Amino acid sequence: MAAASTSSKTTGGLDVAFILKKSVISALVALVLFSLMIGIRTEAGSDGQLTYWTRFGDLAAMVATVFGGSILIELLRHWWGPVETVRVVPPSASKALSLAGRALVPVLLIFAFLVPVIFYNERYILDLGILVLTYVMLGWGLNIVVGLAGLLDLGYVAFYAVGAYSYALLATTFGLSFWICLPLAGILAAFFGILLGFPVLRLRGDYLAIVTLAFGEIIRLVLLNWQSLTGGPNGISGIPRPTMFGIPLTPGDDGLAALLHIEFSPTHRIVFLFYLILVLALITNWATIRLRRLPIGRAWEALREDEVACRALGINTTTTKLTAFAIGAMFGGFAGAFFATRQGFISPESFTFHESALVLAIVVLGGMGSQLGVALAAVALIGGFELFRGLEQFRMLVFGMAMVLLMIWRPRGLIGHRAPTVYLERNQAISSDLVKEGHG
Repeated sequence: MAAASTSSKTTGGLDVAFILKKSVISALVALVLFSLMIGIRTEAGSDGQLTYWTRFGDLAAMVATVFGGSILIELLRHWWGPVETVRVVPPSASKALSLAGRALVPVLLIFAFLVPVIFYNERYILDLGILVLTYVMLGWGLNIVVGLAGLLDLGYVAFYAVGAYSYALLATTFGLSFWICLPLAGILAAFFGILLGFPVLRLRGDYLAIVTLAFGEIIRLVLLNWQSLTGGPNGISGIPRPTMFGIPLTPGDDGLAALLHIEFSPTHRIVFLFYLILVLALITNWATIRLRRLPIGRAWEALREDEVACRALGINTTTTKLTAFAIGAMFGGFAGAFFATRQGFISPESFTFHESALVLAIVVLGGMGSQLGVALAAVALIGGFELFRGLEQFRMLVFGMAMVLLMIWRPRGLIGHRAPTVYLERNQAISSDLVKEGHG
C-alpha cells in the first residue's frame, strides 16, 4: 500500500526531491566544465609571462543559470506529461504547411537575387552574403560525400585549399583568366579527391574519419612547407580579380563603368562577386539534384544505407565511392578558386581543420541529404557568429549551447531528409512461397 502511494506520488505528483537532485547534479557538472572556461582567464603578459585573473562572479551566474534552467525543464516535462498518443495534424493545417514549404525555396531564391539591390550601400551585408553563399556551396559539395554517400569526411578543407592554390598559381604564373582557371581548379581538386578515395575504399566510420582528417592536415603541412611553390606561411598575394567576359571592373577607361558611361564605384565588384558565387552555388545545387536522380545518385544512397546490401545488388562500391569523393571535391575546388579571387591573398592559415569542422557542422545541423537544410544551416551558423559578435569571448559558448539544443530538438537536422529517390508508390503483396527458407 505504501509502495503504491509512493509510486503514484512519483509518477502523478510533483517529485520535488528528484527535481532538486537532478538540478544540483547539472549545476555541479556545469561548475566543473566552466571553471577553466569562465572562472579563470589566462593571457600572455607584456613580459612574456603567463598572467591570469578570476571571474568567479560570471562563473556563479552561469552555474545558477544551469540550475534554474534544469528546474524549469523538469517542471515543463511534468506539466506536459508523457506523449502517449500521436497528435493528428488537421488536413487544412497540413495543406498550409505543405504550401509554405513549397513557397519557401522560391522566396529565398528571389530574396538572394535582390540582396545586392536592397543592400547596395551596405558593404558589410554584401560581404557577409558572399561569405554565407561560399559556405552554402561548400556545404552542398560535402553533402554529396556525407549526406548522399554516407562517407564521413573530416578533411574536406583539403579540396578547398587545392582549388584556391591551383587558381592562385595558374593565374599568377601563367596569367590565365579566372574563367579558364576555374574549371582547372575543379579538375585538380577532383583528382585529389580520387587520390584520397583509393586508400579509404575499405574503411568505414571512425577509421574513415581519421584518415580523411590526416589527409587534410597533410595538404595543409605541404602548403606550409613547400615554400618554393606555395610561398609557405607567407602565402600568395596579388591574385588577379575576375572580369566580366574580359571586361575588368576597374576605374580605368577600359573598365565596365567607363564602357557603360556610369560613375565607377567599388561596390560594382562586390555585387559582381555576389552574383558570381550565387550562380556557382545554384549550379552546384542543380548538379547535385540531377545526379541524385541518375543511377550514380541511387548508388550513393544505397551505399549510405547499407554497403553490404549495396554489394549484394551488384553495385560497384569502388566506383561509387570514388565518384562521390571526386564530385564533392570538384565543387570544393570551385569554391576555393572563388575564395582566392575574392580575397586576392591566400595562406595556409585559411585552410585549417576548423573550416572542415564548420562545413561538416553545416551539413549535419541542416540535415544530411537535404539541400534546403544545408542552406538554412549555413545562414544560421555563419550569420549566427555575427549576431553574437558583441558577446566577445562568450560568443562561442552561446553558439555551442544553441547547437546542442538544436541536436536535442532535431537530432536529424533542421530538415532531416533520408527518403530514397526511387520507391514503390504502393505496397505489393509477395507470395509466401517466395519467402520460405531457401527460396527468398
